[in-house]
Amino acid sequence: MIRTGIIGASFARDAYLPALAHIEGAQAVALASGRMESARAAAAAHGIGAVYDDWEKMLAEQDLDLVCIATPTVLHAPMVKAAIARGAHVLCEKPTAMNAGEARDMLGAARAAGRLHMIDHELRFNPNRMRVAEAIAQGDLGEIRHVNITNIGASWNDPASRPRGDWWSDAAQGGGRLGANGSHQVDMLRWWLGEPAAVVGQALTVVPDRRCKHTGDRWTATADDLSHFTLEMRCGALANVFMSGVAAANMGNETQIFGSKGTITLSNSDERLYFAKGTGSFEEITVDDPDARLAGLNKGIWNVSVLGALRELTAAIAQERELSRGATFVDGLRNQMVLDAVVASTTSRAWVDLDMDSAT
Repeated sequence: MIRTGIIGASFARDAYLPALAHIEGAQAVALASGRMESARAAAAAHGIGAVYDDWEKMLAEQDLDLVCIATPTVLHAPMVKAAIARGAHVLCEKPTAMNAGEARDMLGAARAAGRLHMIDHELRFNPNRMRVAEAIAQGDLGEIRHVNITNIGASWNDPASRPRGDWWSDAAQGGGRLGANGSHQVDMLRWWLGEPAAVVGQALTVVPDRRCKHTGDRWTATADDLSHFTLEMRCGALANVFMSGVAAANMGNETQIFGSKGTITLSNSDERLYFAKGTGSFEEITVDDPDARLAGLNKGIWNVSVLGALRELTAAIAQERELSRGATFVDGLRNQMVLDAVVASTTSRAWVDLDMDSAT
């Protein structure tokens, strides 16, 4: 039995625990959260008796094979290194860390201990996005010329929409759209197209002056609520990513891939995948995900796809093998290098060259 401990109650409740319930040979045995009431509420439905409001105490008292970490980004590096030091394999949420230096330390610790390491870029296990990767790899689209990805929402638009102390709005805790969503987009583009050569972009705080949604107290947001960047890929393609949380309406996530022989479109709003060959009409090539029909899994591609990631990681642990799929800490480091470069580009207003081969 793969004894699993989880740090962070919200994503445990929404994704990790429902997914683990469908994995034979793995069991969640301990859960820690900053608030005991949150930990108890998440654990109760799954019969977890070992509940903590101190993650270090959990690691000290529990003999764990796997630790899943879903906390504010600022805590990722210390938690990952502590879990590895206790002998556990690790699944860590994105963004990997506060910066590439921390991400490199996490990778070094996992390698030195011989522990498996995965970043939860769960969409690598989504059938539609796997179909996109397959179509690109087998040449259905020809030479990829450019990619457009937009993620437009309204959750940060109203100055009174967020509570004071919201870590997602705090740069010091690793909040912001760039890390929350940009890390997924960078990972997907690297998975589909290979490594980037350079990037230019901005991570901006458009609505810094805020009022607490609960008390009305004024506070200042420091994390980006709007980010955009252009990646120049080594394969020659240009990839544009635009993410905003300050729109008046939710427009969702749209992906368009343009090749010399074909075009692909994918919308998160309906999860329908379309392909047009040459100048022909678009035809649907959507792939069904049978996991979406499993009892107990919460709706949405993010929650459902976590099951695939955990299946692979727990299977690799049980079989004492390396990961055959998914994003490792190497990918996490390379993704973080891109995010760091976007932040640097915000200040310099210039392209930043990327030395991805330095992260191996």
